[in-house]
Amino acid sequence: MNCSILLAGFGGQGILSAGRFIASAVLTEGKEVCWFPSYGPEMRGGTANCGVIVSDEAIGSPVIAEADVLVAMNSPSLEKFSAIVKPGGLIIIDSSLAKPIHARTDVRWISIPASELATEQGNITYAVIILLGCLIRQTGLVGRESFSRALFENLPSRHHHLIPAEMAAFDRGGSYAAG
Repeated sequence: MNCSILLAGFGGQGILSAGRFIASAVLTEGKEVCWFPSYGPEMRGGTANCGVIVSDEAIGSPVIAEADVLVAMNSPSLEKFSAIVKPGGLIIIDSSLAKPIHARTDVRWISIPASELATEQGNITYAVIILLGCLIRQTGLVGRESFSRALFENLPSRHHHLIPAEMAAFDRGGSYAAG
């Protein structure tokens, strides 16, 4: 297995944390992983993106020149990074904040109104978890239990009471991968 994922959005949407959750879950399952965060000087509200490479073998470089998957949480991120997705790759977007540009017909598209769903669930920060649920279900990168464990390992203990709701959001996102 070799999968390169680019997560992108505005600072404050949980992009870097999302990458960390994936990386931690991958490590739990004994695979090789590289997590490479990047953010603009503005931080919250500025641009943020994160590359995650998952492999069964050693990873030579953290740089993603061509991604297998793009998870875009807003239109600027979608416009900026959609061109680097490999033909046959996957683009998952938060359709509450980004509209599909479908200029690429050589990739699969999954649109999820993640921010709307997260708001309905009572916490906008669940939007990225919804998108990760879709990503993980679609790619089979890690199991559900590994992802849950990653949340416990990476979130401060004061937020552990939110994990059941986050896992419900994760499952909701997974349902979009199946449909």
